[in-house]
Amino acid sequence: MTSRRSFLSLSAALAATSCTAPAPKKKQAPKTPTLLVRSGWQTENIGDIAHTPGLLRLIQQHFSGIKVILWSNATDRGVAQMLTRNFEQLEIISGQPDSDAVKQAFLRAGFLLHGSGPSVVAREHVDAWRKATSKPYGILGVTVTMQDEAASKAIDDGLRDLLENASFVYTRETASLQNLKWAGIRRPVVGFAPDATFSIKLSNEEAAKPFLDKNGLEPKRFIAVVPRLRFTPYHKMRKTNWSEEMIRQRTKVNLQHQEQDHAKLREAMIAWVRQTGYKVLLCPEMTYQLEIIDPLLYNPLPADVKAKVVRRKDYWITDEASSVYRRAVAVLSFECHSPIIASANDTPSLYIRQPQDGIKGQMWTDLGLGQWAPRVEETTGAQITEALMKIHNNYNPAQVDVHEAVVYARRLQAPAMDELRKVLYA
Repeated sequence: MTSRRSFLSLSAALAATSCTAPAPKKKQAPKTPTLLVRSGWQTENIGDIAHTPGLLRLIQQHFSGIKVILWSNATDRGVAQMLTRNFEQLEIISGQPDSDAVKQAFLRAGFLLHGSGPSVVAREHVDAWRKATSKPYGILGVTVTMQDEAASKAIDDGLRDLLENASFVYTRETASLQNLKWAGIRRPVVGFAPDATFSIKLSNEEAAKPFLDKNGLEPKRFIAVVPRLRFTPYHKMRKTNWSEEMIRQRTKVNLQHQEQDHAKLREAMIAWVRQTGYKVLLCPEMTYQLEIIDPLLYNPLPADVKAKVVRRKDYWITDEASSVYRRAVAVLSFECHSPIIASANDTPSLYIRQPQDGIKGQMWTDLGLGQWAPRVEETTGAQITEALMKIHNNYNPAQVDVHEAVVYARRLQAPAMDELRKVLYA
């Protein structure tokens, strides 16, 4: 794969040479198409919220004059209002495929686009579209998890059929792309397009500014730190189909690793406060993390460091988090999407990858930021501290690096938009 810097240099050269080319003749505007976007998986996670505005902005940048209907069953906690504030022409529907709103959307739309996620999350909904309408569909920015060539059966027959009959399938990291190749899925168009969150552009100054001012968090004078357990305790958040044995095993793994994992973050926080005199914000990417901030990150800290630590006491959603992350020096996180949201705001991040988080961390290597995504079991608190202080002490180059990576991600997303255009205007 072409390196990030080579890609950007080549793109700049092509842009420069194209400036002298004659303007193309104007064509008659085609009929306005309607696009149905299936996105939005849960609101307990600002990262799952972020997929949708990232995808909507990507579409907005590449298309004008098309009608977009968002089909989402996760618009509570103020998410619907956030989306309509930022995308004024957006129509939002919810419900199952047999609901009147969805049936009407099926009639009106000419194409269904499944957005970014940890898998083909809404595969049953895509399949319902396919069977009810026989219209085309595509899948953009998903993870397909398998371990090796022998695991090709991890793609069951139903999913295989769905993928092979899509107009296109784009994975959000090259590891998933390799998995599709191992499984023999190569048609009609299979490619790599980073998580749609890299195209996000959100802010909520009305919420962020009072919070920052109240807590004395000055721009570029604090870091944000996000905790995470190895396994998300979904059984405490909603009804699941987990067995008692699965819950017991996952709880055991969480208890086994939570102290040693978070001790590494605390070591970096202590060094940060004592070496810079700046503050630390402890904040959640998921709702449950509000409960672990104190026992795992705050309570064990020495008194002099505690005096410089601000704890987020309530959950937030993606637009406010985006405004806050933009002002941070860096985001230090066990979660994947807070670093992506920060990166979209030119804020460098350290994403400390836990093995239970799967292969999505490959995105960072794909975009040339692998040095900022160490594996937790292969790194120490001292090494995390060293990486954090290197960012701080070389801040302008670090911002340039993350900015270039985001630009690269967005350009890698462009071919998927080209494929979408071909089908929409066919």
